[in-house]
Formats: sequence, structure tokens, C-alpha cells
Amino acid sequence: MERLPPFALRRPASVAAAAAWLAEAGARPLAGGTDLLPNLRRGLGRPTTLVELGGIAGFDAIERGAGGIEIGAGVTLAAIAADAGFSDVGAAVAEAARAVAAPAHRNAATLGGNLCQDTRCVFYNQSEWWRAANRWCLKYGGTTCHVAPQGSHCHAAYSGDMAPALIALDAEVALVSARGTRRLPLADLYRDDGAAHLALEPGELLASVQLPRPPPGARSGYRKARVRGALDYPLAGVAIALVMDGQRIGAIAVAMTGLNPLPLRLEGTQALVGRTVDADLLGELGKLVAKQARPMRTTATPSNHRRQVAAVLAGRLLRELANPASGAAAPCAAGRS
Repeated sequence: MERLPPFALRRPASVAAAAAWLAEAGARPLAGGTDLLPNLRRGLGRPTTLVELGGIAGFDAIERGAGGIEIGAGVTLAAIAADAGFSDVGAAVAEAARAVAAPAHRNAATLGGNLCQDTRCVFYNQSEWWRAANRWCLKYGGTTCHVAPQGSHCHAAYSGDMAPALIALDAEVALVSARGTRRLPLADLYRDDGAAHLALEPGELLASVQLPRPPPGARSGYRKARVRGALDYPLAGVAIALVMDGQRIGAIAVAMTGLNPLPLRLEGTQALVGRTVDADLLGELGKLVAKQARPMRTTATPSNHRRQVAAVLAGRLLRELANPASGAAAPCAAGRS
């Protein structure tokens, strides 16, 4: 990696001040820096200003109310992983936080940074000289996607762990800019474009996440597959939010990561409602996952393998959540399913 490029550093004391500085051309927000700084050292971007968010009062606050939890974008993943209170609104949130990288990363990485992290590809996350030798790529500096050279679409994969857990639990986000504040479902923050996967407007900052209180008896979980048992981004990750009505599914939401250019909420799960979790249903869930997951050659492992692993993860997690007395499902490593 190279040295960081030169930049001006701003340290606002409020979200409003941060939004004002982010409205300037060439400004980027900086929180934990675990994704942004390595990319800058690879020559992936040259912002003129970094707006450091660590000094904003309340940016790392967690507020609980009758309707759910509001989580500041500056809350670290370590704090979320250690907070037993998240079991009230969705165990998947804490499980996803614990699955991110290693303890040192989680101590620095923030919720907002994890949700807004860049997409990844083996042709993009490389040194500047490596990318130059390969004539750059469509996502940065070039005109060709080396994953699919005949097309004009960037297939870099979104690989954050927190987004699928929060999407499955119907989270919303508050976005702040110099123009004011807007709220939208977290799922709507993302676009199916690896080169421009965030629907943030210029100068907009993700300020907080609102997580509603789930219905009585709701259960949730998150599972991921990766090459190593720690550090690695997901080759596939699956989150499920489930409500059981006796022995039958009362409600279900499934979201995935590491497969498409955006964290994907699975469509067609309404057909599973009212049915028991048996082999036929698990087979149908696996087909839904396999059909909607679109992994490409963006990692070191084969695309179809990642698709199959995602289907297996979803089936194991649903079976575990539907029958918690049966014990935890074994984690799925990249080399086996």
C-alpha cells in the first residue's frame, strides 16, 4: 500500500456542521476508517477533505423506546456485539456485528461505516500498480468490467454483514444533509450497481438507524460463510427474521449479502407463510435463494459455489430458528456445505 494522499481534516462538533462540510466538493466522511483508509492507500479515491465524525455529540448513542431502538451511526460494532439489549429487537443484529472481521476492527468500525462500505471485487481491491497493469476496471479508472467484459454493468459485490440483518428486521435510516433530514427503509439505501451502490444524495450523511420492536415471539439470526473463520468478508451471508404460529410460519423475511452488488431482500417468501418447516419448504427456500443470488467472479471462490452455500446457510438457519430446541446449526465454511 502507498501513503495516504494529502487532504484537509475537519472535525465537526455536530451533525449539522458535518453536513455543511460534506456539501463541499471532494469531501468524504470518516468514522472508524477500516474500509475507507485502506482503499485510499490503494489509490481508490483522492478526497480533498475528510470529515472526521468521532467528535459529534450523540453520534454514538443508543436510545431505546417503546417503539424500538435508534442506533447512532457512530456506534461501534463492538458495542453492538456486546449489548444484550439487542436480543429484544433482533438477535441477528448482534450476531452480524460479532461476525465482522476481528476484535480490533470491531472496536474501531462503526455501524454507519459498515452499512455504507464500498463494494468489493478481486479486480478492484488491489494496489494501484496492479490495477494499472490490468488497465483499470469499470468501477474505477477504466471502461471495462473484467468480471463481465461484454457488458456495461459493474458486478462488484456488496459484502457488509450488518445490512442484511437490519433489512430483514425492517430497519429505517435517517439521512442528514445541508438540505435537511430524510428517512427511508434501509433496503432503499442501495442500488443494483457495483460502481454506485449507495442511493445517497451529494453531501448526505447516514446519521442513525431505527430498528422497530418486532412482534411477540419473533426470532432472528445471521450466518455467514468465509474462507477463514475470522477477518474475511462474507462469501455469502444470510439473515432471517421469523415469527412462528405454532408449528407453522407466521411471517418470514430473508436478506443476503456478499452475492449481489447490493444487500438483497429475498422475494417470494410470502409463499412459505402458513406452512411447516419441512424438507419441501427448505427445498423451496433454497430455490428462491439460488434464483435471486447473482454471484459473479468477484472473489477467489467459484460463483456457483457461493450461490449453493447461500442456499445451504438459509436452510440451516431457518431450521434452527423454527426449532430452537434442536441446537445451533453448524457454521458453513467456504470449503464445505
